[in-house]
Amino acid sequence: MQIKKLFFSILFGILVVSSCFSQSKYEIKNKKGSDKIKFQLINNVIVIPIEVNGIELSFLLDTGVSRPIVFNFLKASDSLEIMNAEKIYLKGLGNEGVVEALKSSRNEFKIGEAINKDQSFYVVFDSSINFAPKLGAPIHGIIGYDLFKDFVVEINYKSKYIRLTNPEEYNYKTCRRCETFNLEFYNDKPYFNLEAKLKKKAIPVKLLIDSGSSDALWLFENDSIGLVAKDNYFDDFLGYGLSGVVHGKRSKIDEIKLKSFRLKRPKVAFPDSTIIASLKKIKGRNGSIGGEILKRFNIIMDYGKAKLTLKKNSNFGDPFAYNKSGIELEHDGVRLITEIENIPSTSVKGSRGQTLSVQAVLARKRLVVKPAFSVANVRPNSPAEKVGLRKGDVVVSINGRDTQNYTLQEIMNKFFDEEGTRIRLGVERGGARLNMSFYLKSLLK
Repeated sequence: MQIKKLFFSILFGILVVSSCFSQSKYEIKNKKGSDKIKFQLINNVIVIPIEVNGIELSFLLDTGVSRPIVFNFLKASDSLEIMNAEKIYLKGLGNEGVVEALKSSRNEFKIGEAINKDQSFYVVFDSSINFAPKLGAPIHGIIGYDLFKDFVVEINYKSKYIRLTNPEEYNYKTCRRCETFNLEFYNDKPYFNLEAKLKKKAIPVKLLIDSGSSDALWLFENDSIGLVAKDNYFDDFLGYGLSGVVHGKRSKIDEIKLKSFRLKRPKVAFPDSTIIASLKKIKGRNGSIGGEILKRFNIIMDYGKAKLTLKKNSNFGDPFAYNKSGIELEHDGVRLITEIENIPSTSVKGSRGQTLSVQAVLARKRLVVKPAFSVANVRPNSPAEKVGLRKGDVVVSINGRDTQNYTLQEIMNKFFDEEGTRIRLGVERGGARLNMSFYLKSLLK
């Protein structure tokens, strides 16, 4: 049986328009100079626990981000003290311009036993910038370079933990099954060189390592070197940036080669060139590599030595699937569900002392709060659109089961199934209940 995964792109290519931060440092002061932190892997992105000024929050671990960001819409800042704040502006992927934010300095961040008592971060107040519904889990912020620069960071995608080690305490072990790459840094973000094969042509590419993207591979179209999607593609919604929705072409290429590691027929996105024009200014950059590929390896990131080490894990052979329904769902608040609670039968004493069993079962109704999953996007000409699904529809059942029994990821996984799989949805729209059915359709060879 094929293992189906949800690949939902969350993109944080952030450019700071004003202001910059002074350097600060994380330290681990235990005897080993090292600490292990468990993480959640949600839709191929890493979510780690972080304590900010004494408040426990959940952050994405994102190599594509220069500085930490906290999102106010989850009301994290209701109890989070924001120190030494000043107004700035951020710009990210998308087409909606800049985003107003605050820059806060001299904060205490604690990640396991790693502590930084002088951490700066951004606070974004725009309520529309809300990545938690896309993941179906609470997300209070993102962190990247400021953590990676101070440690050798091991990322074990299979066992779901990171290990932070002070560089002077780290000892590399001999690994014959590993491959090591040199890192280059631009705006505090890591890049490396590998090879993509399109139409049987091997093309050297320089890619951003973007653990905050749950997609597999992004390539920037370039006719001069053969990076183009001429056929075998479809137009698709690719994800969200700080400044809005990102669209582009969804396709597959022949192969991606990371020295001796070869991944056949990986999924690739070619984002709209007008949206990512500013990112092409980085000399030689051809795109990004995201969580759907990174999770196939256990990784050592060593910013101090500018080294990346990869060792494939048991995820390596997982198939590259994509959404064949045309629906993107999100966690959209809650809905009230009426549940029937059965009161078990009881025993009573009879008039002569004998025990009598009362078989009557009483039923009691109660209202419970369950997550609501709404349609965030519907791809034009997709199976979902053709049967009438619309943005804003609330999906209340799938294949005969109430969606209260699923997580967002479990529902989305069903849209990545084999071509021809039938999907039956119960939908609420304007107070009316609708039943819809369609078959998954593959658009790529």
